[in-house]
Amino acid sequence: MFMQYELPFEVDALEPVIDRETVKVHHGKHHVTYTMTFNTLAEKAGMQDRDVTEILKDLDSVDDEQLRTGLRNNGGGFFNHNLYFEMLTPGGKALPGGKLADRINEDLGGFYKMKEDMTLMALGQFGSGWAWLSVTHEGRLVISKTLNQDNDYSLKTGNVPIFTIDVWEHAYYLKYKNLRADYVNAIWDIVDWEAVEKRFLSVVKDYS
Repeated sequence: MFMQYELPFEVDALEPVIDRETVKVHHGKHHVTYTMTFNTLAEKAGMQDRDVTEILKDLDSVDDEQLRTGLRNNGGGFFNHNLYFEMLTPGGKALPGGKLADRINEDLGGFYKMKEDMTLMALGQFGSGWAWLSVTHEGRLVISKTLNQDNDYSLKTGNVPIFTIDVWEHAYYLKYKNLRADYVNAIWDIVDWEAVEKRFLSVVKDYS
């Protein structure tokens, strides 16, 4: 069974960046629905014992178009939201350090250049979608964006996402209304860079 990421903090702990009601609706309703629906569809496809990333990479093996689309949307929603919430923490945790900071400096021109470019990527996503920080097979960092609930796995880029910004309206509209830029600029204050670095190191280790 695919398990939703459980928040290790109270629903109001991300304030003032993300308000209590948004967390309750986003994590407690949208994410729950993606998780429950994905479990149902994965079982229907006989894929319930596989990792979500493997399912998303192997969608072409599902002959039923409706089932394939459902797995793509709900599996993506399940994975994307797990990563999104896992990388947030009350008050944030410093700036990137260690090998992650080195890679950001070398590949993306430093933290503030990376932050600027990823912010622009998030703001430039027309409609619903995500901005991503991912690791290539060579261990390099890249920034990208995707529509709807797509990610590196469903798009078969070969990259592994380690951090994401949700720019679906349900992620910010209750507090920020149509001011997506205010939300994106604020979310950097609650990023858990220790968690991002941990994921980065696990990915690089797998490639070594």
